[in-house]
Amino acid sequence: MASKEPEHEQREDEEAAPAEDEDTGGQFAPVVRLEEVAVTTGEENEDAILDLKAKLYRFDKDGNQWKERGVGSVKLLKHKENGKVRLVMRQAKTLKICANHLIGPTMTVQEHAGNEKSCVWHAADFADGELKDEMFCIRFGSVENCKSFMETFQETAENQKSKEENEDASATAGLLEKLAVEEKKADDSTGKPVPAALEKEANAEEVSKKADTEKERERPAAA
Repeated sequence: MASKEPEHEQREDEEAAPAEDEDTGGQFAPVVRLEEVAVTTGEENEDAILDLKAKLYRFDKDGNQWKERGVGSVKLLKHKENGKVRLVMRQAKTLKICANHLIGPTMTVQEHAGNEKSCVWHAADFADGELKDEMFCIRFGSVENCKSFMETFQETAENQKSKEENEDASATAGLLEKLAVEEKKADDSTGKPVPAALEKEANAEEVSKKADTEKERERPAAA
């Protein structure tokens, strides 16, 4: 006679086993709590007047050759308050800065010899955390993008020159005005009469002399 004990044990195991979707009531807190962090790029107070994809090179003076600096987006950013414009380029994948310098009034950009898609310029660059005199070459995917970059770059440099000249003129005018005010204060402090006061005093003296003359005429002659 076959034993039924295995079937009984199997039923007990099935009844004891919890269902797959059954809530066991356990709560597990995350080991590390990640908080939301605001990411800043340093470009929040600037407006992009140019944004193009390109490949950047820098000239290695020691090796006397061009070395690739990175592939990414090159931007010309204008500050919202002071109006200064800087060139910034970041590598596409790592976002590492490969160029970061101001567009100065004396800067020029020119087409790279033999390549209409490339152009070169000199700059005091700060991409590595310190100012370095660099010669850059940038290559675009089309001739149109290269021309757009060169035109915007050169126009920006000329505008910076005009702005600098206007600031110098304003500073000179302010200095002259300040000197004029200080000179006037110095004259007043010495007690010297101004020309208008001198004229008024001279007129008063002349009137006094005339009055004395009239009195002498009206005085009766001595007996």
